[in-house]
Amino acid sequence: MSLTHRISAAVDTPQHSGLGGLLDYRHDTALPPGTLLRVPLGRREVPAIAWPVTDEPPVAELRPVAAALTALPPLSPAWIELVGFAAGYYQRSVGEVALAVLPPELRRLDDARLAKRIARLGPAAPAASPPAEAPPLSAEQAAALDALAGPGAPGTVLLHGVTGSGKTEVYLQAAARALAAGRQVLVLVPEINLTPQLVARLGARFGAPRIATLHSGLTPAQRLRQWLLAHLGHADLVLGTRLAVFASLPRLGLIVVDEEHDPSFKQQEGARYSARDLAVYRGRIEGVPVLLGSATPSLETWHNAEQGRYRRLVLSQRIGGGPLPRVRLFDMNRLPKDRAGATALSAPLVEALQQRLERGEQSLLFLNRRGYAPVLHCGACSWKSGCPHCSAWRVFHKRDRTLRCHHCGFTERVPRACPECGNQDIAAIGRGTEKLEEQIALLLPTARVARIDADSTRAKGALEAQLAAVHAGEVDVLVGTQMVAKGHDFRRITLVAAVNPDAALFASDFRAPERLFALLMQAGGRAGRDAGHAALSELWVQTWHPQHALYAALLRHDFAAFAAAQLAEREAAGLPPFTHLALLRAEARSAEVATAFLRDAAQHLADAAAARGVGLYPPVPPPVSRVADVERVQMLVESRSRAALQQLLAEAMPRLHALRAAHRGLLRWAVDVDPLSI
Repeated sequence: MSLTHRISAAVDTPQHSGLGGLLDYRHDTALPPGTLLRVPLGRREVPAIAWPVTDEPPVAELRPVAAALTALPPLSPAWIELVGFAAGYYQRSVGEVALAVLPPELRRLDDARLAKRIARLGPAAPAASPPAEAPPLSAEQAAALDALAGPGAPGTVLLHGVTGSGKTEVYLQAAARALAAGRQVLVLVPEINLTPQLVARLGARFGAPRIATLHSGLTPAQRLRQWLLAHLGHADLVLGTRLAVFASLPRLGLIVVDEEHDPSFKQQEGARYSARDLAVYRGRIEGVPVLLGSATPSLETWHNAEQGRYRRLVLSQRIGGGPLPRVRLFDMNRLPKDRAGATALSAPLVEALQQRLERGEQSLLFLNRRGYAPVLHCGACSWKSGCPHCSAWRVFHKRDRTLRCHHCGFTERVPRACPECGNQDIAAIGRGTEKLEEQIALLLPTARVARIDADSTRAKGALEAQLAAVHAGEVDVLVGTQMVAKGHDFRRITLVAAVNPDAALFASDFRAPERLFALLMQAGGRAGRDAGHAALSELWVQTWHPQHALYAALLRHDFAAFAAAQLAEREAAGLPPFTHLALLRAEARSAEVATAFLRDAAQHLADAAAARGVGLYPPVPPPVSRVADVERVQMLVESRSRAALQQLLAEAMPRLHALRAAHRGLLRWAVDVDPLSI
């Protein structure tokens, strides 16, 4: 008679079931934690992962494991610890997080089919050949690289380098050292559109067969293949977006987070994790250095460096010694009042664009609003193109003559007349990138104008083709959103202009100034990257508030002064990183139902919150309160102590699950720890 072993399993159970923890099963052999399983759950058979057993109760009444996928080596203890931490910190079940971060294709394969997929990978590529010859380093780059390899564990390092200072080369040479030691390297980037150029650069340096990529643009089969290459150790370098922080890497030796300040590293659905913060935690548990790179670090990262928690390395000079672009603030108040709102571009800026055109140089116009105009308006009855399903305007897209909601996707043809009063003279108010592209083509008729935004790059391969045209010199003026404001190495651009950035100066979101400063610094960094043209490079900012402190710091390229002022304001206001926040979000068809749930939650948690010194704010709607006919309400929870906040949230979760049953009509609720905006 064979022995029966208890197996704890991480299973993605329905939220309403209340089965948020691990489930126990039995198996006739001991299975190591990290083994992929198929287990019965109710009448279904579902994927699961064997998890460490904490105690040994009787196993007689347990249901048997249906199958163990032994063709795949188990996931590592460090991976299990990372997932366990993420589930606990972000208040989700272990099974939900563990299964969500694995390739979906892996969840439906049995052992035989999985073995075939692994066999198709072929043998591991031969040991990495020496990397291609690297360019010589600047003194600052060499010092940063030496500091990374110096005595003592480097832990987490902030590489604070101005745009064009060669941060990527430091990443590459640090990676080369890790690869030479037989280790794997994980490189995280914020957006998919930044991966092709970095893959090309990594491939040229280290050889393409040793690189795996992980991002949402892959098909399920491609994602499984890339994940297997990493998990089996066939890939030495793994490059990916935020989900790649959970990549299984048995020989991990270095983690790089490029543009660490970027909000794209924060997941906005399901387990709302920060890939940057999890990268730091993963480096700690695996004992490997974490390199956070940015020209404009997040204020949380900057504060950690100021407090000595992270080591700060500085690249203050551009490669080749070229200067940073000269910042020119154009005061829009100087325009005649009757023309101020009629044109997107001031006459001096148009003249500067013309000069670049005559010299054969390129320019970039940055406007972080796609479409032709944000709203259509009837002057007769004041009708506006609101979305019937959201508390937002539908954006006018002139190219296909549609009104499109950028929140729910609802699209209609532009009406021939006002739907309220029949007036045929309805006007486009404001401007987006489509209108800016049209206006610059009229102002500079000989210029070759291109536009890069989420609309113009929707077709497969469109982004790569347009970027290639810019690099080849086939574009004179590039109009774009934040998609082109960061990460791209445009060698011929000498002028960047931010057309209308003021809205963020007075936004209700406390992080808005930080994001604006980062965007402007990053956008300006696209100018003068070729040392031969650097002296001519300029960043123009058209503003109605040229005396604002943010622009004063921008004029001097003084991130440290900006960060110091912002941190002082946040400390006085009790905002992160000096306090710790969570949002309890509720959604329902009516705002009253969602609000009632949150008020009930506040009553149930009031005593526990008061005992721990945690503040509960009244429920309020977010800035866009209705999306796709669903009303959204949120309640802010804050504490000076991260531990106290976590204790309250952990205690609250079972109560909130039970509370939901008493609120008919509640569609969903969630906890967002360390929210990006409130």
